[in-house]
Amino acid sequence: MPERRLRIGFLMDPLPRIDIDKDTTFVFMLEAQARGHEISFLAAHDLVLRRTVPEARLHPVSVRRKRGDHFELGPARVEPLENLDVLFLRKDPPFDMDFFFDTHVVSLIDDRKTLVVNSPRGLRDANEKLYALHFPEVIPDSLVSGDMTVLKDFLKELGGEMIIKPLDGCGGAGVFHLHAGDRNLNSILEFAADQGRRGVMAQRYLPEVRVGDKRIVLVDGVPKGAVLRVPDDLEARSNFHVGGSAARAPLTTRDREICETVAPRLRADGLVFVGLDVIGGYLTEINVTSPTGVLEIDALEGISIEAEMIDWVEARAPAR
Repeated sequence: MPERRLRIGFLMDPLPRIDIDKDTTFVFMLEAQARGHEISFLAAHDLVLRRTVPEARLHPVSVRRKRGDHFELGPARVEPLENLDVLFLRKDPPFDMDFFFDTHVVSLIDDRKTLVVNSPRGLRDANEKLYALHFPEVIPDSLVSGDMTVLKDFLKELGGEMIIKPLDGCGGAGVFHLHAGDRNLNSILEFAADQGRRGVMAQRYLPEVRVGDKRIVLVDGVPKGAVLRVPDDLEARSNFHVGGSAARAPLTTRDREICETVAPRLRADGLVFVGLDVIGGYLTEINVTSPTGVLEIDALEGISIEAEMIDWVEARAPAR
């Protein structure tokens, strides 16, 4: 049992919707509960701002690994969020304006009273596509634009092959593998960039993606494990959401170099639980809103990343 019993809240998507075999937040909840901590569920619409005091409708919850009957809520009550020792912000992407405003409400929590993971300011600042551009030494050739001419010129510079993705996408949605000779090229670019009204990210196509897209999970800048997401033969994307399969992925020297490169910035921005996407030795995305992969890594490596995460919050929860 821990030295003291913590009150831990999880701001997340509705509990009935989660997949108990995939959801990282769910295993955080299971681990915290197993240690005797009091856990509470809250959804975005449960937040309240009373003058300058952030509050929420907190639902005491018990969880269990039983499909179709995996949670039970107790009677809820509205109380200050600072009554919690720890608050996990784990709403699934995409990061929308509702969540943007929620981070402003949560930013009013006194961090001397409550530990918030990940930092609401960090979540606002770290767009999961653009944040990687802070580390030019470890990313592939990249461009952000909505201009059709600029995008096609970049495609030509790259030898006629590239990936484009929306800046607010998730789970592989809206990702296209483009070829210069494709008769659909103009149509795809027009659709993706909304006729020039919306910027997209274009990156050099990395053929190593056929072997797999590596997800590296970090806790406070330290890599805890990785999983290779292998695309289906008929699919350009490797995300688990679109049918990618999981394979073992030991951390390489290059992986550790990438983690060491990004770790100082992650810590400075309060981004504790993070998922890096690495293809062919290049960092392609930094996932901070609700990164997944923990259950797959646990199963493949025989470890418990959720235990290391709860260890971390137990050691850093403010003293009462």
